[in-house]
Amino acid sequence: MIEHRSFASLGGAHHGWLDAKHHFSFAEYHDPARMHWGALRVWNDDTIAPGTGFPPHPHADMEIITYVREGAISHRDNLGNQGRTEAGDVQVMSAGSGIVHSEYNLEAVDTRIFQIWILPERRGGEPSWGSKPFPKAGRSGVFVALASGMDGDEQALPIRAHARVLGATLKAGESIDYRLGAERRGYLVLARGRAEVNGVALQARDGAAIKDEALLRIVAGEDAELILVDSRE
Repeated sequence: MIEHRSFASLGGAHHGWLDAKHHFSFAEYHDPARMHWGALRVWNDDTIAPGTGFPPHPHADMEIITYVREGAISHRDNLGNQGRTEAGDVQVMSAGSGIVHSEYNLEAVDTRIFQIWILPERRGGEPSWGSKPFPKAGRSGVFVALASGMDGDEQALPIRAHARVLGATLKAGESIDYRLGAERRGYLVLARGRAEVNGVALQARDGAAIKDEALLRIVAGEDAELILVDSRE
């Protein structure tokens, strides 16, 4: 089963400095049919204006993955961590027992991110943050684990969930396969481009909620950048 969620169907809000689209219920957007997908709780498509951002605020018991699509995001938290994550790269914050952080666009252009929240396997634990570059050339025609709590993904940023966040790029006409294990759910979003997943057509920034599909075959109709979350049911 693949449920196509077009970009036009997403919830959202415009705050002047922030244009946010929500694949799942978030803040003032509530849809009982879109509360979560397996352990995936939030997927926000955010555009942040230059010189603005999210001021210090707390989180706990959530794995928060930020995939930067354009521009860069600058992080700072109460543990003393700080860093700048550029387009194509990823940062992970394991909120654990509690963390206070800010995320700002200090660039001269808009920053566009996917903000992905995954429920952890256990509550509590020491909070942490990390960032890592993932060159797009290394993801050409192959899925690369960007963040993961699963065996075999040692090069990925660690998360405290039996889930993985993967990225791939495809040239027009290329295809890629991914095996989704039993009792797993997938959620695929195109950061850019156009593609089909098992025959279901997706445009840029559309989502596909996937279950009971053992093998995914993704075929690019034009150059495409893919982000896939694979999590427990």
